[in-house]
Amino acid sequence: MNNLDGLSMNIEQTNLDKLRSVFPECVSEGKLDIDKLLSLCGEYIDNDFEKYKFEWKGKAECLRLAQKRSTGTLRPCPEESVDWDTTRNLYIEGDNLEVLKLLQTAYYRKVKMIYIDPPYNTGNDFVYADDFADPMARYKEVTQQTTKSNPETMGRYHTNWLNMMYPRLRLAANLLRDDGVIFISIDDVEIDNLKKLCNEIFGEENFVAQFIWQSRQNKDNRNITGVSIDHEYVVCYTKQFGHRVFRGTDRKTEQYKNPDNDPRGPWTSANMVGLATADARPNLHYDLINPADGRNYGCPEKGWRYDRNTMNRLIQEGRIIWPDNPDGRPRKKSFLNELSDNLPGFSSIFSTGVYTNTATKEIGGLFNRYLFDFPKPVEIIKQLISQVSNTDDTILDFFSGSATTAHAVMQLNAEDGGNRRFILVQIPELCDEKSEAYKAGYKNICEIGKERIRRAGKKILEEHIQVTMDEDKSPLDVGFRVFKLDTSNLKTWDATPIEDEQLDLLYQRMNSMIHRVKPERTDLDMIYEIMLKLGVPLTYSVTSFSVNNKTVYGVGDDCLLLVCLAEDVQPEDIEQMAEYAPAKIIISRDSFADDTAMANAYYILRDHGIELKLV
Repeated sequence: MNNLDGLSMNIEQTNLDKLRSVFPECVSEGKLDIDKLLSLCGEYIDNDFEKYKFEWKGKAECLRLAQKRSTGTLRPCPEESVDWDTTRNLYIEGDNLEVLKLLQTAYYRKVKMIYIDPPYNTGNDFVYADDFADPMARYKEVTQQTTKSNPETMGRYHTNWLNMMYPRLRLAANLLRDDGVIFISIDDVEIDNLKKLCNEIFGEENFVAQFIWQSRQNKDNRNITGVSIDHEYVVCYTKQFGHRVFRGTDRKTEQYKNPDNDPRGPWTSANMVGLATADARPNLHYDLINPADGRNYGCPEKGWRYDRNTMNRLIQEGRIIWPDNPDGRPRKKSFLNELSDNLPGFSSIFSTGVYTNTATKEIGGLFNRYLFDFPKPVEIIKQLISQVSNTDDTILDFFSGSATTAHAVMQLNAEDGGNRRFILVQIPELCDEKSEAYKAGYKNICEIGKERIRRAGKKILEEHIQVTMDEDKSPLDVGFRVFKLDTSNLKTWDATPIEDEQLDLLYQRMNSMIHRVKPERTDLDMIYEIMLKLGVPLTYSVTSFSVNNKTVYGVGDDCLLLVCLAEDVQPEDIEQMAEYAPAKIIISRDSFADDTAMANAYYILRDHGIELKLV
């Protein structure tokens, strides 16, 4: 009979358990023997500490912060959502550090692709100053303030950016599948530091590419050197190398024809002129003669691509096209059905003709005004998603800004019939009161992002009406469930020291803990916190029904969990709940009259092979 606390997954203990399962001799009395672990891996201790490391002030604290368990939860907001009951998409408002911690159990190794467009550290960007002691309190404070910039004059310009990025990327790596991929947009200011961070977190061997995107085209000499900086980067790493990461670009096959009705099908002609001198490859230098009429086409200066034996075989197979002009060059038939399954590689240079102002116009077209600075174009992110994902994958963006990633996922699903789903995370950064967004009634970035998804979804449905009417395909999902970061629904003990004469205060604290659930929280709040802590995705269905006039909630279409928060639960109620055969039943401690009733429930469920958890 286990108790649920108000904390996120214990990452440190999880990592220790993994090491214990592989190297049990390295863990003694709950402590890891580093020297023994290294020696078992062939890394023997020496006194040479002059090794390459990427260090900065605050790095060790950042690692501890990433492993510090969150005291938060995600509260559901059906009233701000679209298609709450059916959608598999999520929009989460909150500090992404805390949210990533809360997603660890339910989404561990379940995300196929991550795309983020973090602050570029240009000096005017919002940079979150994490509080190592109480991250949730800091989050509550910051969301009531205007944004904080990170000017170069602060003295810890790069350090502040690194301290923000490091713990978030650490946590994000846990969510990627083994074949998962992460894309990070960045510019010249932090590109070097970003790659060093990713090399440490994902492994240098898992670097895939550094894409270059021409983000501007109006060369207005912004740089004092006279150079117009018109590009940005998209850095890509994979979780585990050893597989083809990118699908590749589509082939152009319109050049394949069959004018001579060749039974082998459509073909195109290919050049056979070689690239080597006679000294380098003498076997490729010979006169090529048409055996049908004896016409000699000589030998090119750089010879042929094939030696005599291969060329004779091609002639016998009827693959050589002989020109009527004796000065022409014979060519080879290449058949469409012989093309490799591997598509041509995806270029490391984005040449799609879309720029930052393209994205600005996309948002302007939805809102009839320009509300967001420097958004990313839908086409760029859509291309990345289409290259690395399958049609039922999960895409995560935890710096979601104007929600371009959600727009791209919905657009791609409409085009290829996919059922990809998105998880977007964004801190509710306040809009400047002088901004167009604020004047239009949007108080923070999240309000823009949610409305953008609503409007984009509606537009996509209108543009792809045939997809929505096709009964053979799944309905196009343009909905999303909204959740907001908050403190846990469970009360925590106030351990603030008190004086001897303050015993009344101690009694008040003790009395307040008799009922663990905060009085202002709803059943739905509690159910989704339970789901998070037990590793159940937030898009699972939740249905309510009555058991002996007590409200019970079923989680999942196959009733994976049963949750009962009602009062005065009796043995007959437990027996009836057990008939639904869930894997776990979660009941509030307040539901039992006393410890005896709680113990009876435990034994009844044990006899049915069902685990009881208490909150």
